Amino acid sequence: MTRILLTGSTGFVGRAVTRELRRGGHELCHVIRQGSAARLPAAGTTERGQSPEQIIEVDDLFALPATWWAETAQGYDLVLHMAWYAEPGKYQTSLKNLQCIAGTMALAEGLQQAGVPRFVGLGTCLEYDLSGGRVTPDTPLDPQSPYAAAKAACAIALQAMLPPAGVSFLWARLFYLHGEGEDPRRLVAALHAHLAEGRALELSQGSQIRDFLDVDAAAALLVQDALSDRSGTTNICSGRGTSVRALAESIADRYGRRDLLLFGARPDNPDDPPCVIGQRSNTPLPA
Repeated sequence: MTRILLTGSTGFVGRAVTRELRRGGHELCHVIRQGSAARLPAAGTTERGQSPEQIIEVDDLFALPATWWAETAQGYDLVLHMAWYAEPGKYQTSLKNLQCIAGTMALAEGLQQAGVPRFVGLGTCLEYDLSGGRVTPDTPLDPQSPYAAAKAACAIALQAMLPPAGVSFLWARLFYLHGEGEDPRRLVAALHAHLAEGRALELSQGSQIRDFLDVDAAAALLVQDALSDRSGTTNICSGRGTSVRALAESIADRYGRRDLLLFGARPDNPDDPPCVIGQRSNTPLPA
C-alpha cells in the first residue's frame, strides 16, 4: 500500500484516478477546495478492504505556502498533482495559469522539505510542437496558448528543481480524453446530450485526427506510470488516430441519428493541427 497525497481529485481526470487508486487499496489524502468533497467518487470496498482515506479542504490550494505543504506531506510516498485551473472556454488564455505555476512550485518546495521521494504532475499534449502529427515524449515543445505555455514552463522548472534534490519526477501529458464526468461543454458530452434529446449539433468538417482515450483507460495508464519508477515525461494516450467525424458518427450510431450531425456548419479553426497522435515511448513505429 502506497501513501499518496492527491490534488485535483474532484476534477474530471482526478475522479477517475481516485477510483483507480482505490481499487489498488492505497492510502489516500485529498487536498481539495472548500465545499467540493461531494464531488469525490463514492468510496467502495476493494479486495483489500476499505483503504484509509483523508480529506483536507482549503480555500485555494494554489495560494498555500511551501511550509503548509511541508507539514501536510510528511510521511507520504508520492504526491500526485492533478489540480489546475481548467474552466472550459476560459482556461486556455486565463491569467490564473500563472497562479497555478506559482502554487505548484510552492507545493514542490514543500514536498522536498517533507522528504517525499516522488512527484507526478499532469501536463497536456498541447505543450508539444504538433506540426509533425505523431508525438513522442521527446518531441520538441512549442506551446501555442498561455495554458500550454504555463504547463510547459512548470514542467521545465520542476525538472530542474526536483531530480537534483533527490526527488523522482514524472510529468504526464494528457491527450484527448472523454468519458464519465466530462464537462457538458466538451465535444463527446455535447454529442451525447444533443443526440439523446434529438437535437442537432453544429460541427466543423470533422477532418481533424486526434488521439482520443476514455478517461478510465487514461487513469489506469497514469496510475501505472505514477507507481512505477518512470521519470521525465510520459504520454497518456492511445497511440491511435481517429477523425472527429468518425468519432461523432460512432456516437450518433448508438442513437441511430447521424442526421443530427451538421458537419461543416461551423468553420474549421485554421490554427487547429490536422493530426495529433501520441506515442507512449520514443521507440519508432514500424514502417
